[in-house]
Amino acid sequence: MNKLLKLLLISTGLFTSFSCSENKKVKPNIVIIYADDMGYGDLNIQNPNSKIPTPNLDRLATEGMRFTDAHSSSGICSPSRFALLTGSYHWRRQHDIINSFGAPFFKDSDITLPQVLKTQGYKTACIGKWHLGWDWEFENEPSGEAMLWGKMKKMYLNKDFDWSKPIKGGPTDRGFDYYFGDGTINFPPYAWIENDRILEAPSEDMDMDSVGFDTKEGRWEFRLGPKVKDWNPYEVLPTLTNRTVDWLQNQKKDQPFFLYFALPSPHAPIIPNDEFDGKSKAGGYGDYMFQTDWVVGQVMKTLKEKGLEDNTIIIFSADNGTEAYAYERAVEYDHFSMGNFRGVKRDVWEGGHHVPFIIKWPGNIKPNSVSNEVISQVDVMATLANITGAELTEKAAPDSYDFTPVITDQKYNTPLREATIHNTYKSIWGIRKGDWVFINKSTGGHKKVPKAFDEITNYPNFKTKGLLFNMVEDPEQRVNLYEKYPDKIVEMDSLLHLYRTSNSSTEHLK
Repeated sequence: MNKLLKLLLISTGLFTSFSCSENKKVKPNIVIIYADDMGYGDLNIQNPNSKIPTPNLDRLATEGMRFTDAHSSSGICSPSRFALLTGSYHWRRQHDIINSFGAPFFKDSDITLPQVLKTQGYKTACIGKWHLGWDWEFENEPSGEAMLWGKMKKMYLNKDFDWSKPIKGGPTDRGFDYYFGDGTINFPPYAWIENDRILEAPSEDMDMDSVGFDTKEGRWEFRLGPKVKDWNPYEVLPTLTNRTVDWLQNQKKDQPFFLYFALPSPHAPIIPNDEFDGKSKAGGYGDYMFQTDWVVGQVMKTLKEKGLEDNTIIIFSADNGTEAYAYERAVEYDHFSMGNFRGVKRDVWEGGHHVPFIIKWPGNIKPNSVSNEVISQVDVMATLANITGAELTEKAAPDSYDFTPVITDQKYNTPLREATIHNTYKSIWGIRKGDWVFINKSTGGHKKVPKAFDEITNYPNFKTKGLLFNMVEDPEQRVNLYEKYPDKIVEMDSLLHLYRTSNSSTEHLK
């Protein structure tokens, strides 16, 4: 173990003298597959009107437990990833994503899931999308400029870097023994990174006129910046899949491992490989979603062939709801990526954060089981700590609940969570408690809904200062009960304030 990490864990009380050799039974391997911008309704098994086949995800669900009421911390990428890996709501740190060449979301004092698992003898790896920042070293101020979100922004170009230098502050400084990926598919540098090094130095810059390929739906959404010569975005998902399969094939049965496989799909750019074209009835996105499902199948297949399946926990989820392209998809193909929920990515409406969540653990989780328990991705930290025997101090995972009793069919207090915060940006906050959701504004939306989609769904607009919905009776959030239950508003608004002003959403329960 890295000496600095060991000192950190000792100082926070996380380090123990445990080693795998001291335990008669090898601890379960853990694989988290984290999709990008995938809607709840994109899984065929939970959308009877889906136009996208997802045979592998459907099989994963029938072999394990599928949660119908699981939530990401945020409605956008970086914050949810931080929450998953720390057991802390993102808004305790920041709300926005890490932009191109942005500083880390983390502080060095943060305790991460891979760090915790390493204390229990786990080998750890991250493959795929990081999007949580590095401590980049720049040779000079950004020398480029480009239009972004309607404003001219300064951008770093290839000539602003010395690519021979290591990149600090990334996955291998957050508890992962190994990293391979391209950082973020639509952000520079467009290059492969292994551990803390660029494998091939970029020699030119990407812009919207020099991609060299066409998307199969939507826009490229690339940011201006350094790229490797002849960089092909269509090779990203296949390369990550092959690397993941290779890494798994090199694992041994007597060495527990944790793999965080962060997919770049089905996030834009929508670029399914040619062999997946036409595999769905939902256009390019549907085909990309089908390919994403195929990738999950490759992981499952490899675990089985290596004889690792029976002692491996697989968790599948997504960082937030579906992108706004889903509105057009619903109108054109009658496929609702958000399922029956209102809203999309970024929204505090349910569709912005209500995500797929499946967990398989052979011999411990009953196959083909379904839970309606409300859980959050911040709960993964406490749950895996319990399963692996790791102890969490008060400073670690401040918002994480252990949902082991749910998945192992034990008795527990219902509901498991006292409440769950829904938030993306600073302007709108929601809180779920039991059957109820309170939102502190007159809307849960951050983007305007296209007229064509509005006409087929006819969601009502509201004029009250806040919103209140019964999510069991009204999952589509059509009936606003704000004026009918003033006492409920006071109760939930007070709890929201308590959570936001405290260091933990669980400390007052102890």
